[in-house]
Amino acid sequence: MNEPMLKKAMDTLEFLSHDAATRMAYDARMKALSDEKSMIEGARAEGTAKGRLEGLREGKQEMARELLALGVDMSTIVKASCLSEEEIRKLLP
Repeated sequence: MNEPMLKKAMDTLEFLSHDAATRMAYDARMKALSDEKSMIEGARAEGTAKGRLEGLREGKQEMARELLALGVDMSTIVKASCLSEEEIRKLLP
């Protein structure tokens, strides 16, 4: 038998040999660890999504700057970039 399986069996045997109060404390601790892991993973996913959105916005702003430099009219830049006219005006030098 490989070692990880043996360790898991030993841990399970030890867990089952405890009294009800000890098992409840163990279960509560395992739930708390699971909840903490879920919160961290959720926060990481949220941060990744925000980073992607920020990168997309920066890309749109860069495109709008380049179109402004080429002399493209404002309404075309608004359509192409999905930025508001006000946001584009802020990009002007």
